[in-house]
Amino acid sequence: MQQQPPPPPPSMMSNSSNEQPFFPDEPARPIVRTAIPGPEAKKTIAHLDRVFDTRSLNMMANYQNSYGNYIADVDGNVLLDVYAQIASIPVGYSNPSLMLAATSQDMVSALINRPALGNFPQHDWAEILETGILRVAPKGLNQVFTAQAGSDANELAYKAAFMWKRRMERGGADAPFTQQEMDSAMNNQAPGAPDLSIMSFRTGFHGRLFGSLSTTRSKPIHKLDIPAFDWPQAAFPQLKYPLEAHAEENAREEQRCLDEAEKLMTTYHNPVAAIIVEPIQSEGGDNHASPAFFKGLRALTRKHNILMIVDEVQTGVGATGKFWAHEHWNMEDPPDMVTFSKKAQTAGYYFGNPDLRPNKPYRQFNTWMGDPARALLFRAIIQEIERLDLVKNTAVTGDYLYAGLENLASKYPGEVENLRGKGQGTFIAFDSPRRDEVLAKAKGVGINIGGSGAQAVRLRPMLIFQKKHADIFLEGMEKVFAS
Repeated sequence: MQQQPPPPPPSMMSNSSNEQPFFPDEPARPIVRTAIPGPEAKKTIAHLDRVFDTRSLNMMANYQNSYGNYIADVDGNVLLDVYAQIASIPVGYSNPSLMLAATSQDMVSALINRPALGNFPQHDWAEILETGILRVAPKGLNQVFTAQAGSDANELAYKAAFMWKRRMERGGADAPFTQQEMDSAMNNQAPGAPDLSIMSFRTGFHGRLFGSLSTTRSKPIHKLDIPAFDWPQAAFPQLKYPLEAHAEENAREEQRCLDEAEKLMTTYHNPVAAIIVEPIQSEGGDNHASPAFFKGLRALTRKHNILMIVDEVQTGVGATGKFWAHEHWNMEDPPDMVTFSKKAQTAGYYFGNPDLRPNKPYRQFNTWMGDPARALLFRAIIQEIERLDLVKNTAVTGDYLYAGLENLASKYPGEVENLRGKGQGTFIAFDSPRRDEVLAKAKGVGINIGGSGAQAVRLRPMLIFQKKHADIFLEGMEKVFAS
């Protein structure tokens, strides 16, 4: 029997000075003892570099000493982490409730007896899914296909879309494959390997695997030298901020992008089976669009019998003040598929239409088809989110943090530009003309923060990030800007 976590703390108070902490034992403030990397980190990095490529290394961490919102390194530096492993740590480092789940007998069994789920699912797999992953399924989507990572989840969604499209063209699930289709598929030729496509959006990011890379449009370095599918990309709205000062202009920009999307849907030489879109383009620079834009996309996909995939790999699981970012759109007609990973600590895609299940076995298949251990961990994360009411916390803290950044933008207008993410929880970003310098100097004041796109500083704190952490962050960033 799994132990129960401690009872929830009292509700958050109205300001940062008297709110009840989610992690009472975490550090009160950052600790900066050396330059980062320090002498011990440099030795550890040199050792690692002999066997592992360290050129993208941000910081040499010590996770045994990291706790709550704070990440530690090997030199005794302890930083407020507002990046959270690229938005993938939901409820804090060394979370006691997750440790209970990780040391349970269910977890031990899942780890050492990892099943090939397609062939040999464990006896309680349905119960694990129903009490975890499916408990938080987006509205209208009641089935799940589990995967290994965000890129993998997107590629599996693409496969589901292509198989659905061809079944519809054949006349339904019972229509047999022709001999010509089976023979040509083995030669990577049509009709067995059809000339269909997935439409993505400029500056979008959907992963680095072979198929998902053909829909990633954020940076050339991701794609160079890799053969790609001939798939279309539509323009994503380039909005002007503040939004309320540019409403008419932004509405025209969104309509321009919708018109371009429809043209591609109807005229592209490789017919579009599905579109994929992020609620907020994360890796591409934290680019936003209005609910009206996404509702317009949904209407176009319905009009032209195309599937809509919403990539919630980075935006999902509470970061925007809703469990799923697309809930902000208030759509009556849900997307066909929603992919997830990162804060879920597992991956896969949700769907509602039974036609998106393959019509024959082994069409969506691999050895593991997900991981029960990670599904158990996500279940524990969901329980912790509900126990501490962390989605509400993220919405409240996000408003507080955004107001503080507005104040900094007014004091340092040359350093904080195009502030965005109001009303989107702590999923906030701004542009900086000296972005890389800002990121480096932030470590010197005890803050770990990340960037995206060409000049965006993006905030990706954990769901346990509170007003007191926002105060520390704002104080530290003011020191950076003032320098």
